Formats: sequence, C-alpha cells, structure tokens
Amino acid sequence: MALLSLGACAQTADLEPAAGESLPPAPYGADQPLTAEELLELDPQAAPERSVELRRESEEREDDPFDLPPER
Repeated sequence: MALLSLGACAQTADLEPAAGESLPPAPYGADQPLTAEELLELDPQAAPERSVELRRESEEREDDPFDLPPER
C-alpha cells in the first residue's frame, strides 16, 4: 500500500480539470483563461521575498528612553 501511495506523489502528467469541470473564467481584461500552471503560480504578495538582514557581529544597543524598570 505504501508503494502505491508513493507512486502517486511522483506524477508528472499535465494538470487537467476534473471530469465535467472547467477552469475558472478568464480574469477581467484577459483574452484567454489562465492555464492550470498559471493558476498555481503564487502572487508576490502571497510569498514575499525574505528581506531580514542578519546581524553578523554583536552591536551595542542604543539607549531606549521607554525601557523603564517595573514599578513597585
């Protein structure tokens, strides 16, 4: 059973809509509907590039006037 389920993971055939179904209509202003591969592409806002820059060496923290000790 495990081999059968692993074989389904490596399917390389083109994606097609299910029998009796069709792809969504073309977006406003487009001449043709999008293909299955185009529908699966992520929007840049859905998967933005990471822009976090790691610190390479320790740095002294600046004085924070709002970092006050707890009140008793």
